[in-house]
Amino acid sequence: MTSLFADADDQTIPLHIIDEDSLEVWLGDQPQAVQAWVSANGFAARIGQVLLIPNDAGLPLMALAGYGTAKSRARGRFHLAAAASKLPAACYKIASGLPETNADMEVLGWLLAAYRFGRYSETTAMGAKLTRPEGLDTARLEILAQAEILTRDLINTPANDMGPPDLEAAAQDLAQQHGASIEVILGDDLLAQDFPLIHTVGRAADRAPRLIDMKWGDSGPKITLVGKGVCFDTGGLNLKPGASMGLMKKDMGGAANVLGLAHMIMASKPDISLRVLIPAVENSVAGNAFRPGDILPSRKGLSVEINNTDAEGRLVLADALTYAQEGAPDLIISMATLTGAARVAVGPDLAPYYCDDPDFVTALENAATRQCDPVWRMPFHTPYESMIEPGIADLDNAPKGGFAGSITAALFLRRFVGESAYAHFDVYGWNPSDAPGRPKGGAGQATRALLEVIEAMQTS
Repeated sequence: MTSLFADADDQTIPLHIIDEDSLEVWLGDQPQAVQAWVSANGFAARIGQVLLIPNDAGLPLMALAGYGTAKSRARGRFHLAAAASKLPAACYKIASGLPETNADMEVLGWLLAAYRFGRYSETTAMGAKLTRPEGLDTARLEILAQAEILTRDLINTPANDMGPPDLEAAAQDLAQQHGASIEVILGDDLLAQDFPLIHTVGRAADRAPRLIDMKWGDSGPKITLVGKGVCFDTGGLNLKPGASMGLMKKDMGGAANVLGLAHMIMASKPDISLRVLIPAVENSVAGNAFRPGDILPSRKGLSVEINNTDAEGRLVLADALTYAQEGAPDLIISMATLTGAARVAVGPDLAPYYCDDPDFVTALENAATRQCDPVWRMPFHTPYESMIEPGIADLDNAPKGGFAGSITAALFLRRFVGESAYAHFDVYGWNPSDAPGRPKGGAGQATRALLEVIEAMQTS
């Protein structure tokens, strides 16, 4: 992956980041001509406001980027990115005003604002380039940005070009880049090797289901990431209405997130042993599709009654989580675009998660704040266990009634994990509208925060 920072040259323009409370003081130190130009152009240092100031020859002398107030900044993140997208095409060097708090995240926001998904049509690149700010770990910032680019590209690619074979190819490319090993269990071999739920969900598609198994590192704590790789979800025989099917290319967002996180981990090289498991399937409609009312076996031996074929993600994750636990890792993390209920509860921006390990929770919450990567803890509410027990089978994949949909899905998954510490993330994986550093489309969630937590495990 290429560098995202620009090289400085004699045309590089100094950039001053100014908040509203500091504007008057900053202007007081400037020549009269600069003061007059700023006043004449109505620059008030609001978030996203920019101004290019010319010298006597009419060439750029400096640029200003508004940073707003503490109150306005509290309503968003990546505030420098709001200015980056509006600056004229040029190379810029931050000359002053980069905040001490979250300086790295503001710079990361600039890199993320430059993202364009141009696979199918020409796009206009963001003209403003940034040189490497002094005092920051810019190599790490590039790793974070490259991981987010990978995640966005995977989610944004439609299912005709991002089916199970294509998701496997992306994992193969990542493994090759970092020297990881990878194995794939394909098609009917899933049945032969006892992954019945993965096979059943994917068997109706013309592109075979598979389980992708990537391994990297051979020392330190053992971390296993499990990502839902449903490359398109029609809902199966419980067919989704058209409006609900329109974004189902993003139903492999959990897999895209864990691959982005895996890139961060392998590129940063912490002393851990990493494993990534991705059940990659399509939930399609055909004569051999699984049906409402079917009772299916699982790798763990628990039987599952199918009350809705549109609740397929938890099925493929169940076999993968059982397999993950067989390796006795110290920590299992699952990520999935699992329920609409999670979106109703917290909206698209927060990443709801479930975990009963207090040390993990504390570490994640602190990291999420530092990384501008918001999360929200949800409860593994054990009294709701009865809601996923239908009586005719061990488990129900879609409890009736509509209550606590995200919680019951998380409880379902927890049944397939044993002694390892476990955290489940019910992510959305999509920005429904443009925001600074976060264009409309595929999105990574909670991965920067998780990287910080995982790296800290190597010294604990």
